[in-house]
Amino acid sequence: MTVPGIQAEELKQRLDAGENLFLLDVREEYEYEISNIGGHLIPLAELPTRVNELDANQEIIALCKMGARGARAVEVLHKAGFEKVRNLTGGIRAWSDRVDPGVRKY
Repeated sequence: MTVPGIQAEELKQRLDAGENLFLLDVREEYEYEISNIGGHLIPLAELPTRVNELDANQEIIALCKMGARGARAVEVLHKAGFEKVRNLTGGIRAWSDRVDPGVRKY
């Protein structure tokens, strides 16, 4: 499966435009506490048992530190019947590099 992605710059533009996107942060809680961009935290290991917390009708952007866990989250959600899911390419690190350097890297 080729995981659909979204670049940090496009995500920023869409958020700034007020689009109703659901940011799903699949990192661990300690990582989220270091830096985050306001996403809803569901660690990847918990995602299969917590998909009922998500709305399949809403576009979901999965994100993690560098993109690998976000891509796995997209696959998990696709298998659960979610169609409007994309991965933040490069993760929160790409966001910090190209959109908001104030987001702390770790």
